[in-house]
Amino acid sequence: MTETPTTEAPMTTTEAPKTETPRTGPETPVPPHQSKPMVDPAELESLDLADPVLHAERDLTEVWRHLRAERPMYWQEPRGSQPGFWVVSRHQDAMTVYRDKEHFTTEGGNALGTLLTGGDSAAGTMLAVTDGVRHSQIRNILMKAFSPRMLHDIREGLRETVDGLLVAAIEKGECDFAEDVSGSVPLGAICDLLGVPRSDRKYLLSLTSRAWSSDHADAPPEDSWTAKSEILLYFADLAATRKHSDHDDVVSLLANSQIEGERLSDAELMANCYGLMIGGDETGRHAITGGLLALKQYPEQWKALRSGEAKLDTAVEEILRWTVPSIHGGRAATGDVVVNGQLIKAGEVVSVWISSGNFDGDVFADPYRFDLNRTPNKHLTFAHGAHFCLGHYLARMEIEAVLDGLRRMVTDIEQTGPESWIYSTILHGMHSLPVSLKPDLSGMPKG
Repeated sequence: MTETPTTEAPMTTTEAPKTETPRTGPETPVPPHQSKPMVDPAELESLDLADPVLHAERDLTEVWRHLRAERPMYWQEPRGSQPGFWVVSRHQDAMTVYRDKEHFTTEGGNALGTLLTGGDSAAGTMLAVTDGVRHSQIRNILMKAFSPRMLHDIREGLRETVDGLLVAAIEKGECDFAEDVSGSVPLGAICDLLGVPRSDRKYLLSLTSRAWSSDHADAPPEDSWTAKSEILLYFADLAATRKHSDHDDVVSLLANSQIEGERLSDAELMANCYGLMIGGDETGRHAITGGLLALKQYPEQWKALRSGEAKLDTAVEEILRWTVPSIHGGRAATGDVVVNGQLIKAGEVVSVWISSGNFDGDVFADPYRFDLNRTPNKHLTFAHGAHFCLGHYLARMEIEAVLDGLRRMVTDIEQTGPESWIYSTILHGMHSLPVSLKPDLSGMPKG
């Protein structure tokens, strides 16, 4: 809930960025999510940007374009018992909010779902919703897990996993790429990092897919809370078995690390395993599925990937920009502050819309063109600043492994049925994408 705004003078001021202007070159008229009906900006005042149905079923491309040009710091009025909040749509303003640790905090939550409903119960324990000294201490522990050796081992395992999943998908003739491939690639990598037994992984996938999203518009909110609770309890039990062990996985690392002579609390253990599980699974999974759909929709880019004209590293970054697996980030203002000429008062909720900033024409030339060779590519998919997502290592490796497998083993992608989008205000992706993958026999694994 927001606090009563104060009327004190603003404590800092940020220069307003330039207005987004049309490019001299042609801009691709096809929006990135062309299968959904477009929302007219004239509907803006009646929209609730905190409604998951809106993001799952409609295309906000023109709304974001309008907001960037005309109302970059937009205040959504309260909706019944739901408080109002600021909507930040420009890339430069998003960077300003992300960088300003003095005036913005995540400790009330880092997404509208928690910021508007009383805060996050994991505040002060989970890295993503902890600030200050404790944030730095926990982050320093977790960074030890991303050692060159561990990342090398995960990269090698990913190639084997991806090749096996693609072979199975090809041999089926028709598959659901979201379920048969995308769902299993990130799950394997993050579970390897956490040291989760293979027998438990499908169970955890079923929980993570319900924790922050739903396949259905009318799913009861209890489903999400139950899934979150079960993930926390699972890791509490797993951490108990890892105390005093010499394993090098993240759960063991957290269970046996000390800060100023004291071990992490049980709440910190559970919350940070949970945070890594959700962050490590969801971003990669939805980017991989969305990336395949984009390659199908833009055959010239698929051809460039297969021929080697498009490089894997730049292709990964463009898919992360284009698919927007995390559509917004949230902060609460800790003091009065001015961003782009707009006073934000202490206690007010601010939402940073990655789904808009990643298509800001002041930063990305011809932003609605899917270009696997785009460089530079300063997308906001992993946020920025102190809360830059630790899972970026895994997500990038996962997407690269899938792209490499596709270009070696697949000649053509045929979509055999309509895609189905998840319902969430923070995640963007599909729970179903029926396709048929045509094999390149010369690139298939031998044996």
